Amino acid sequence: MIYRSKAPLRIGFAGGGTDVSPYSDLYGGAVLNAAISLYANTHIEKIDENKIIFKSIDQQKTLIIDKNQTIDHDNELKLLTGVYHSIVQDFGTIEGGLKITTHVDVPAGSGLGTSSTLVVSLIGAFAEMMKLPLGEYDIAQYAYKIEREKLNLAGGRQDQYAATFGGINFMEFYKNDHVIVNPLRIRREYIQELETNLVLFFTSTSRASADIIKKQQENVKTNKSSSIDAMHKLKEQSKLMKEAILKGNLDEIGEVLDFGFKEKKKMADNITNPLIEEIYSIAVKAGATGGKISGAGGGGFMIFYCPGTTRYNVIEKLSEQGGKVVDYSFNKYGLTSWTSKK
Repeated sequence: MIYRSKAPLRIGFAGGGTDVSPYSDLYGGAVLNAAISLYANTHIEKIDENKIIFKSIDQQKTLIIDKNQTIDHDNELKLLTGVYHSIVQDFGTIEGGLKITTHVDVPAGSGLGTSSTLVVSLIGAFAEMMKLPLGEYDIAQYAYKIEREKLNLAGGRQDQYAATFGGINFMEFYKNDHVIVNPLRIRREYIQELETNLVLFFTSTSRASADIIKKQQENVKTNKSSSIDAMHKLKEQSKLMKEAILKGNLDEIGEVLDFGFKEKKKMADNITNPLIEEIYSIAVKAGATGGKISGAGGGGFMIFYCPGTTRYNVIEKLSEQGGKVVDYSFNKYGLTSWTSKK
């Protein structure tokens, strides 16, 4: 048997960064995001050897340990080893050896929530194999705990919930790990128009989001007013974005994205850089009405809203910059797990 799972990556439309503690604990955060047709995939097989084989296809890395060996999570596959160790610690030893294989459709550090989505996918495959009674909120919160508390990786909360729930959601984040996921009921023609007009562009660079997020957290802890005020405005941006999408006022989206991008740059250093600013300028000159850097910033993916037929000119001009426009569609399904016969 092979126990499989896949969880969707996400595009963040608005409010990103307000889901990060301590801001969300102090003021409450709000984010609007959408799951897309790019995935983190996990496959778990039981093997006869008394070993655990961790294999990342996209990273081209393999780690093999004896089953009874103590795991040092200071390794290049720490997400895989961290989830395995947590599952065994919290739900009991798994008989026999395992081969755990993963693949993510985009590079790590690209701003689409790759790390958290991979953790969700791993939990989903183990839950399928062990028949664990975990609901959507349980899995998302468990993924958050593994990343933030066990592995001490800096970050927010939205990615785990987007990967688990799927769809287009308005999410609210409060203290004491209180999260509310509000699925949006959006007319099909609005979704199709949004897919047509929103261009997803990979800058062909990646970054370590943890450094940017740690700076953002420090700015809140030290009560840096410019950073906190920017986060307040980003939270307001998420509400403006929700209203525009639900009412079908889609041509307002570019302006809302542009407003959010300007505020996001005030949250911490290194969110933008000359390359990002150049790409943004080129897209706007080509016809985009607004856009943003995806995730924490510093590199990775960018999104641009291109009304009418401007997407074709924007794509042409962006493609000249050495990056790559990536096709996608919105995905209404979240984490999916199943069992396959070899």
